[in-house]
Parts: sequence; C-alpha cells; structure tokens
Amino acid sequence: MASGLRKIILSAVAVAALTGVGYGGYGWWTTGRFMESTDNAYVQSDITIVSPKVSAYVREVRAAENQLVRAGDVLAVLDDRDFRSKVLESEAAMAAQKAGLGTLDSKLDLQRAIIDQAAATLASAEAEQRRAQQDYDRNRSLANDSWTSRQKLETSDADLRKAIAQVAKSRAALAAENDQVAVLRATRVETEARLAQADAALDSARSDLTNTVIRAAVDGVVGNRGVQVGQYARPGVQLLVLVPLPDVYVVANFKETQLAHMRLGQTVSVSVDAFPGQTLEGTVESFAPASGSKFSLLPPENATGNFTKIVQRVPVRIALPRDNALSGLLRPGLSVTAEVDTRGGDHAAHAVAGGVFGALTSKQAVAAK
Repeated sequence: MASGLRKIILSAVAVAALTGVGYGGYGWWTTGRFMESTDNAYVQSDITIVSPKVSAYVREVRAAENQLVRAGDVLAVLDDRDFRSKVLESEAAMAAQKAGLGTLDSKLDLQRAIIDQAAATLASAEAEQRRAQQDYDRNRSLANDSWTSRQKLETSDADLRKAIAQVAKSRAALAAENDQVAVLRATRVETEARLAQADAALDSARSDLTNTVIRAAVDGVVGNRGVQVGQYARPGVQLLVLVPLPDVYVVANFKETQLAHMRLGQTVSVSVDAFPGQTLEGTVESFAPASGSKFSLLPPENATGNFTKIVQRVPVRIALPRDNALSGLLRPGLSVTAEVDTRGGDHAAHAVAGGVFGALTSKQAVAAK
C-alpha cells in the first residue's frame, strides 16, 4: 500500500516537474529569449546649470532650495551700479556722436553756400578779365595810331594782368572749396562708423545691465543651490541647477552582446528600486554613438601587450511617458532595472546614419539595397 502511494506521489512530482519545465521552456521560447535586461540603469534628466553672464556681487537671492520655478522667474539679482554707469556713459558717447553728425551736416550745408559764393566770385573775376582785355585791345590799337599815350596802354596792360591773376585765384579757391566737401563727407562717414560703434557699445551695456537679473531659462526645481548674498559671481561659475521635473528619462547601460536585436521604438519595462512593485512602460528612444568607455576621462588604450578583453556597455536612452504612474516622483539618479522586449528585432535593419541602432523605413531599406 505504501509502495503504491509512493509511486503515485513520485509520478505526480514528475508530472509537475515536467509541466513546470515545459511551461518554463515555453515561456522562454515565446518571450524570455527576447528579453534583454540590465540593472545598470538610472533615471536621468536634462539638468540646466545656471551661471551668470557678468561678474558682480550677489545682491539678492530669490530662489530657495527645492523650489519649483517657471521659465522667466527671477532666481538672483546682482549689484548693477557699475553697469548702470556704463549705460549712462554709452548713452553720452552716442549722444556726442549724434551731435557731431549733426554738426557735419550743418558744415556741409554751409560749404555748399561757400561754393556758390566762390563760383560767383570766379564769374565776377572772369567778367573783369574780359573787360580788362577789351580795354587793353582798344588802347593798344589807339597807341599804334598814336591816338593815346603810352602810359595809358601800360595801365590797361597792368589791369589785364591783375584780372587774369584774380581769375586764377578765384578758380583755385573754388577748387579748394569743392575739395573741402569731399573731406567733410569722409569725416561724416567716419562719424557714422563711430556712431554705430557707440550704438553697439550701448546695446552691450544695456544687455549687461539686463543680465544682472538672473532668470530661469526653463521650468524646473531648484537644486544644489550654492549662491549666497554677497558672493562674487563670475561667468561660468555655477550658482544653482534647475531640474526639469517631471521630464525625466532612463539611461540603461546594456552590454554590447545584448544589442544585436535591440531597435528604436521597442517596448521597455522599467522597475524603479525606490518604488517596488510598480512597473513603468517606456520605449527605446536612441543609442549612444559610442560605448561609455570612449567618453571617459581616460579612454582605454588596447594596443598593448597585456590586452584583456572586457565586455563594453553602450548607453541606451529610454523615453518615459510624461503621464506615467510615478510622474513627479522620479528623481535623476534613482536606480532602475530596464528590460527590453526585442521581439521583431531580427527583421529590422540597423540605421545607417550616425552609427546608431534603429529601424529603417521602407524607402531607406530599398535605397540601402
């Protein structure tokens, strides 16, 4: 009796084991073999580092740690007294150049009147020369017939020479006045260039004055705030950071041996360590153009005699829907486990542009052939 019962139990166990193995094998064949998983994955976000564009002492800090701010909100205010003085100085320089330009325009108008006057003087001198020429010709004719004295002929000759000299002088004066117009026009062009330079300096001064008020470039949460009132801020020095929550994504570092069937748009199951029991669904968005080691501070040099092959990892960006179940709760740096469903990856071609893994459109596939 006991022997029969033992056989029944052993048969039941064997059937259960075979059923379990069969079910497990069926699950692996239909689903498991297409799943690529890694726990080398983290929540990331496009963090914005806030730093000033000008150097000045911090006069006021309006953003608190972990405060939610909107794009355009004032984060900090720098001391602007020096920048206001530069704006006033630039405005005065620009006003001076505008006044100089107006003076040159007035001089040009006056010069045109002087040219007209010099032209009239030349016309008068030429008329006087014609009269003196006529007197000289008349007196010379009379002197040849002894109808006038030699002295009168010499006087008319002197008047003619004087008139000729006066005409030459008037022509030279007119030419000089015309040349003066060219000089004034060149000076005006130079003044216009200085005016443009002053205008640019004024714009720069006003921009620097505006930049003393530091505003948020994006919506986000303030973090890592290191700025304090009285601190000397310099361009490029971090004051605080803005984390654009809930716009987060996952970067999973898969082994190179896991990428063969991985493509853009494939479904990803994401489990966050901080929220056990909740699974998010994302999609493969993009692949890094190189392995993570190539972007390290000291990339490995494998052309050595002591070479050891190490499996490389490639960062894969996974997009999460904005309205996911943990929206607003995820923070950059949290650890996650990502599992990619690669079913269908055998039939999708690798993208040829940029060296990334992805699916080609039908037209691109035909062109690639």
